[in-house]
Amino acid sequence: MFVAPDPGLARLRNASRAVLGIALAVALTELVGLSLSASITGGLAALLALFTVTDTTVRAQAVTTLLLPAAGFPVLALATVLHDLTLLRDAAFLLVVFCGVYARRWGPRGHALGIFAFMNFFTTQFLHAVPGQLPELYAAVALSLAAAGAVRFVLWPLERRTPPPAAPAPLPGTGLARVTTRQAVQAAVACAVALAIGQLLSADRWYWAVGTTWWIFVNTVSRGETLVRGFRRVLGTVIGIAVGMVVAIPLDGAVAPTAALVALCVFGIFYTAPVSYSWMMLAVTLMAGLLYGLLGVLDPALLLLRLEETAVGAVCAALAVLLILPVRTHAINDAWIQRSLRGVRAATSVSLRRLAGDPDADPAPHAAELELLLGRVRLSLAPLVHPLSPFRGRKERARRVLALLDECAEEVRGLVAVAADPAAGHDERLAAACRRVEAAVERLTGARGPAAEPEPTAAAAPVSPAAGQAALGHVSGLEKLLVALHEPLRTPPGSFILRS
Repeated sequence: MFVAPDPGLARLRNASRAVLGIALAVALTELVGLSLSASITGGLAALLALFTVTDTTVRAQAVTTLLLPAAGFPVLALATVLHDLTLLRDAAFLLVVFCGVYARRWGPRGHALGIFAFMNFFTTQFLHAVPGQLPELYAAVALSLAAAGAVRFVLWPLERRTPPPAAPAPLPGTGLARVTTRQAVQAAVACAVALAIGQLLSADRWYWAVGTTWWIFVNTVSRGETLVRGFRRVLGTVIGIAVGMVVAIPLDGAVAPTAALVALCVFGIFYTAPVSYSWMMLAVTLMAGLLYGLLGVLDPALLLLRLEETAVGAVCAALAVLLILPVRTHAINDAWIQRSLRGVRAATSVSLRRLAGDPDADPAPHAAELELLLGRVRLSLAPLVHPLSPFRGRKERARRVLALLDECAEEVRGLVAVAADPAAGHDERLAAACRRVEAAVERLTGARGPAAEPEPTAAAAPVSPAAGQAALGHVSGLEKLLVALHEPLRTPPGSFILRS
């Protein structure tokens, strides 16, 4: 959590850009004379635009950003019009929940639009917005999205300089293909229960229970992932509330220090999100407390109510994934680990072609995709390696698998770096080692892929003995690691991964 690697300072740059984009958005809404509630709405819209839009090309990111108002404006109108019509408001909120989760089947764009729609309904409850405020809320969102877009695509275009790797494709299979439908049903039912219990706790702040349930379902697939995410959300909220007691309450809404701390929280959200959901939730919880301070309603009782509503939401999400159309954890683990192993094979094969002198063979995208796939493996195995997991045997095997896959990724990175050297070449030993790597992957996954390219003639590429030996070392290391993976992946029936 404290020393997580940040290659190319990507997280640092992204977090800094987010602070700039959101600060510019809020500044614009204040300069045109909009209310505090509108400024908060605009700031949250900018945060969502920078946080949730994750398309794989800059053009697609721009299109998704432009489409956000199409998802948010109708929901804003609906939420404000139904504000005092409790039953209709609740039914509409649950419909937005279902549609927002279901939209994830359309990839990153559907994911972003679904989150934006949900959060616009949530924000109106947070601010108690009414129809008369709708014009300025629209203006604030439009201005803020324009500001966020200007920072992202013009002033600080990180993705143009370093294009993001393509996100892993959705898992195939008849059963897994229905995951979004299952999750939509789970989320709607869980949010309905959370909404009912939340309203018993507070007629004004019930939405925190619904928000907790919703966000627990984001970026999770299996029941194990969802349970772990719920635990981490509660942990981060508890710590955030404790920090809020000693930071936010004494400030009592003082504008300058509150604004500075909100900016720090925004940085924390973006910087820690890829590595620690608990730390991200600490920053979110503290930011919410600071915003309540600006609105003049913050006190210890409100923070404790926030904790109670969060616990309700987490419990509802846990019960839903356990009882309603559960997605088994080991099936997801199996699919993602197989995808990662095939990613190792692909990166190795393309590196061999590059070393053989093929100028069109670029292993770098395959290495980047492997990193994303390993991120999904870590997420799916998180329930098994969690300190509270009671399955000691599974925990040790899962840790062993993660460690070996991480070492595989290191060897792939080294091989890709060698392949990028124009003086590097290869020989029959390297080609043979690559074929053994492919065979090892085939044994682990039970699937055959295209064979490695045949070795070129001696004149196909200049050969550097040192570089060739380095490449051979990385490939041989991969071979040993894949052989070592055979044992932890040969697990008895009912465990978390492949069976021989």
